[in-house]
Amino acid sequence: MTKQFEMMGLSAHLCERLEARGITEPTPIQTRAIPPAMEGRDVLGLAQTGTGKTAAFGLPLLSRLIEDRKHALPKTTRALILAPTRELVRQIAETLEHLAVGTPIKVLTIVGGVGFVPQERGLARGVDVLVATPGRLMDLIGRKALRLDLTHFLVLDEADQMMDLGFIHVLRQIANMLPKARQTMLFSATMPKQMEEISAAYLDRPVRVQVTPSGTTAAKVTQEVHFVAKSVKTDLLIEHLDTHRDELALVFGRTKHGMEKLSKHLEKVGFAVASIHGNKSQGQRDRALAAFRSGEVRVLVATDVAARGLDIPDVRYVYNYELPNVPEAYVHRIGRTARAGRDGKAIAYCAPEEMGELKDIEKILKTSLPIASGRPWTGAVADAAAAAVKAAARTAAQSRGAGRGPKPQGSGNGAGAAKPGAAKPAGAKPQAPRPVHPGLARPEGAKPNRRRGGGNGGGRARQA
Repeated sequence: MTKQFEMMGLSAHLCERLEARGITEPTPIQTRAIPPAMEGRDVLGLAQTGTGKTAAFGLPLLSRLIEDRKHALPKTTRALILAPTRELVRQIAETLEHLAVGTPIKVLTIVGGVGFVPQERGLARGVDVLVATPGRLMDLIGRKALRLDLTHFLVLDEADQMMDLGFIHVLRQIANMLPKARQTMLFSATMPKQMEEISAAYLDRPVRVQVTPSGTTAAKVTQEVHFVAKSVKTDLLIEHLDTHRDELALVFGRTKHGMEKLSKHLEKVGFAVASIHGNKSQGQRDRALAAFRSGEVRVLVATDVAARGLDIPDVRYVYNYELPNVPEAYVHRIGRTARAGRDGKAIAYCAPEEMGELKDIEKILKTSLPIASGRPWTGAVADAAAAAVKAAARTAAQSRGAGRGPKPQGSGNGAGAAKPGAAKPAGAKPQAPRPVHPGLARPEGAKPNRRRGGGNGGGRARQA
C-alpha cells in the first residue's frame, strides 16, 4: 500500500500510479521534501544520486498541477524544470510521463542537438511541464516561441553542475522572466559554497532538506585507486575490462576528443563499446544509451555529460580513466553504479599530474581512497608533471591566440606577412622551454609528437 504517500497529500491518482510501479514507501529525501513542497514552500534539497530526487520534486509538482485544473495558454508553460544535460532532461521527462499517465498533464522536453521546428510546434499550444536545458530554452525564448510570465513552478535539478557549466548568467535571466510569486525547488547531490550563495537569490525562505552530507557516496560502492602513469592507463583499463566482459561498465574522462579516441581503440581490441560526449548529435547519444541499457554494448565511454541523472541499474563498474577537475563530479560519476540497492565498484586511475585532483576528491569524501596498486606520487614528481601540463596548455592557448590575431600590414597578397623561420623582432624575448615530465624527455633530435587525445596513447591525453 502507498499510505505514506497518501498521508503526504498527494493526489489519489499519483498514489495509484506509484503502487502500479511497485513503489510503496518513500525514500528519505522524498519523506522530507514532499510535505513542504505540497504546502507550496520553496525547497532546497540535498541528497546523493540514486535516492529518488526526481520523484521528490516531481510528485508534489504533478499533484499540485492536477488539482489546479488549469490549462496552459499558447506559448506558455505552467511549470519549468531545468537540468544541465540532455540525458538528464530526458530521464526526468520519462519519469514524469509515467507518473502522469491517465491525467491531462502534458510534458515536453527542450534540448539542443535537434531542430527548432518540432519544439516550436510543441510549445505553440502550451504545455503543463517543460523540462529543458538552459541554453536551448533561451534560444526558443529568443525566437518568440515561449514566454515565462505565467510559469509559477520552477525546479533546478543538479543546480551545482549548471553553475560549473557556466549557466549562472542564463539562470539569472530566466529567473527575471518568471513571476515573483512562484514556487522554486532546487535539488542537487552536492552543495559547494558558491551554490549556497546563489540559492539565496532564487529561494524564498526555503525548507532545507539534507538527508546525507554533501559529497556522500552510495553505501554499496566499493572504491579504489591505482597510481599509474598516463602512458599505461589504457593498457590497465583493457586488463580490468577484460575480467568482466559480460557486465556493464562506464568509463569517464575529461575531453571529447580523448574519449572518442579511447572508444575507438577499445572497439578495435574487441570490446562492445559506445561513446557519449558533446560532439555527438542527440540521435547518436540516444542510440548509444539505448544500446548500453539493452546490453548490446557493455562499455560506455563518456565525458561528464553522462555523470548525472543516468539511471541504469545494471551498471556494475565505473572507471575514472581521468580524474575530474571538479571534485564533486567524482561523486556524481560513481553514483552511476550501486543503484536500486545493488553493489557497484568505482575504480580510479591517478597519474602524477592528477594528485591535486585526488586530494580534492578525498577532501570532500572525508576519507582516503583505498590503494589497489602503485604508490602515491611524490611531491616533486607530481609538481613537475602538473607544471608540464600547465605549460602545454599555455602554449596551446598562445598558438590559438596567434592564429586569431590581426593580419600584418603589407600588400594585399600578404607580402608583408611573417614567414615561418623569419627572424624575431628586435627585443623579443626567447620562448621559455616547456617543463618535461621526469623520465619523459625526448632523445636529442627527435620530432615532437603533436597528436592530441586519450586513446591508446594515454600519455598524450589533453587535460582540459
